[in-house]
Amino acid sequence: MSLTEIDLHQELKKYFGFDQFKGLQEQVIKSIINGEHTFVIMPTGGGKSLCYQLPALIKEGTAIVVSPLIALMKNQVDAIRGISSEKGVAHVLNSSLNKTEVKQVKSDIENGITKLLYVAPESLTKEEYIDFLRSQKISFLAIDEAHCISEWGHDFRPEYRNLRKIIKRIGDDIPIIALTATATPKVQEDILKNLGMPKANTFKASFNRPNLYYEVRPKTAQVSADIIRFVRERKGKSGIIYCLSRKKVEELAQTLQVNGISAVPYHAGLDSKTRAKHQDMFLMEEVDVVVATIAFGMGIDKPDVRFVIHHDIPKSIESYYQETGRAGRDGGEGHCLAFYAYKDIEKLEKFMSGKPVAEQEVGFALLQEVVAYAETSISRRKFILHYFGEAFDSETGEGADMDDNVRFPKTQKEAQDEVVLLLNTVKKTKSIYKAKDLVKTLVGEVNAMIKSHKTDELPIFGKGKEKPKFYWMALIRQVLIKGLLKKDIETYGVIKLTAEGKAFLESPSSFMMSEDHIYTEEEQNKAAQQNKAASATDEQLMKMLKDLRKKVAQKKDVPPYVVFQDPSLEDMASKYPISIEELGNIHGVGEGKAKKFGKEFVSLIQRYVEDNEIIRPDDMVVKTTGANSSNKLYFIQNVDRKLPLPDIASAKGLSMDDFIKELEAIVYSGTKLNISYWIDEILDEDQQEELQEYFLEAESDKIDEAMDEFDGDYEEEELRLYRIKFMSEVAN
Repeated sequence: MSLTEIDLHQELKKYFGFDQFKGLQEQVIKSIINGEHTFVIMPTGGGKSLCYQLPALIKEGTAIVVSPLIALMKNQVDAIRGISSEKGVAHVLNSSLNKTEVKQVKSDIENGITKLLYVAPESLTKEEYIDFLRSQKISFLAIDEAHCISEWGHDFRPEYRNLRKIIKRIGDDIPIIALTATATPKVQEDILKNLGMPKANTFKASFNRPNLYYEVRPKTAQVSADIIRFVRERKGKSGIIYCLSRKKVEELAQTLQVNGISAVPYHAGLDSKTRAKHQDMFLMEEVDVVVATIAFGMGIDKPDVRFVIHHDIPKSIESYYQETGRAGRDGGEGHCLAFYAYKDIEKLEKFMSGKPVAEQEVGFALLQEVVAYAETSISRRKFILHYFGEAFDSETGEGADMDDNVRFPKTQKEAQDEVVLLLNTVKKTKSIYKAKDLVKTLVGEVNAMIKSHKTDELPIFGKGKEKPKFYWMALIRQVLIKGLLKKDIETYGVIKLTAEGKAFLESPSSFMMSEDHIYTEEEQNKAAQQNKAASATDEQLMKMLKDLRKKVAQKKDVPPYVVFQDPSLEDMASKYPISIEELGNIHGVGEGKAKKFGKEFVSLIQRYVEDNEIIRPDDMVVKTTGANSSNKLYFIQNVDRKLPLPDIASAKGLSMDDFIKELEAIVYSGTKLNISYWIDEILDEDQQEELQEYFLEAESDKIDEAMDEFDGDYEEEELRLYRIKFMSEVAN
């Protein structure tokens, strides 16, 4: 059937009820109907599936659609069946079918009823299916989520690698259409090469989503409070929060729930019934927020997601683009907020260290791009689009100001001389280095690679050592985006000069460099302090609370810190808890302690709030869930059974230091723990007497003060364990 015989607009109206094609859809459909290999790169929400659904309905025969997710196939099959009177118009062929169902599918294909057959790549490896399909009229083969083919893609599936061989076995001349929503130049090349269709008609839509606002904030200890505040400001709006681990998903969902936000968890560890239920609750707007691992969202078509938060930074820019792309699909507001700490990157690198070297190299390269995105001070939109091989004018482009870096620009400095030095270094080292080794060359640091190429003997070696490494990293990123350097696709990450770079070397001009954000430990502490300052301690109330603590301590004949520690009082003086329940949510207090000592404290705070007409910051009293309650119970039970403490720690895979921290948290929040049996093992009677006396008379329970006092007589671990025994007996 040729194009001339078909009115595509009429067919679109007939099957889907639309008057108009979206973006590149019409050109893509023409290419498929003409039986040509076609490659489609279209962002999430761009209408990819219609590109193969309409030609499949028009063309003679059955189109095979390879898709990685059963849930996604099911949704699409239901949608196609909804527009046709024939139930058999679309089928799924996968491991979930029984023999009778498979027979029905085959019969519908033979009778020309089935236009779309959705299969998982694994199903296509079965001999019986290949033999059957070889004997049928196949209109074309569509590969959805084609980035799964590429090991550079964010969702690589080894079974996708063999698709070319399988297609050849079904038929030599079957036209192929590959579709993806995330394709960097590297991934695109990989897909075309692997499918053996280098000359395919390629259609690439713009990856710019002008309605999305991109923001990165430093991740501090108060990240849960920051998220709660952010979500409360958007009351009643739909949002997705992504975490990397199932454990964090559960914890954060609980924390949101106890703070009055309707949220559900979603991850692969939940049974499929619960997952489906939580997904439906979100789609039907019975809950506002889903806290999820990346297992959530593939094929979710909720147009009015208003925010996507990344509690943990993702493993690649592709993943980040995919996940943020679930916001604002209706063209309305979409706020994409990511929390970033370099510590998280180190954690991800540690996870990768067990993988094969080639895989590690890919993983590290992708992670470095994420670091660059988080720390960059240039337009984030420009950064993302450059990553996908698309140019963007950050002054006149659509959505140019929808970005924290553009709205709150960092200072700029002239860097012409440094750019010349950088470009010269690339030239003189013959373009063999990736960014990391290039920076080492500039600052004069030797490693095996530099030694083997004798780069350390070149006059240029160490010429940039008066600037720190992070400066050169930032400059490389900005020079790449300006197009003076490029990353070579074949040897992913090796940096080469472009024609523009060579021209710049011949006649240098001004180059204004923005200072990047550096999220060091120090910076994060500063951010945490600023957060604290936002809920600044009320000094007058603090003084009154300290006086009351002293009075209560004298009455009970214990040191003041046994009643409440200073951080707990500071928290009270900034959050003004006025009930025992609220007091239980104060840092280091807990239910037991609140009941034991709390009455006089909440009465004092209530009087103070009324007398001074204070408006309490309700949103600041972030309730905690006792997230480690299962651990807590385990520790209490096993201490009761008098098991050796190191055994309890190792059973939970904890170091002794982390285990003691957990015990301290339990005891400081008011629960009794009798560890005398273990103290008797490690300290004799005289030592215990000496420590009891010390803690009874000490002004503070700080361990470093105790270490100074005893000047090496005791290990830190011994002091911390005795303090647990003391607090448990005296304070609880």
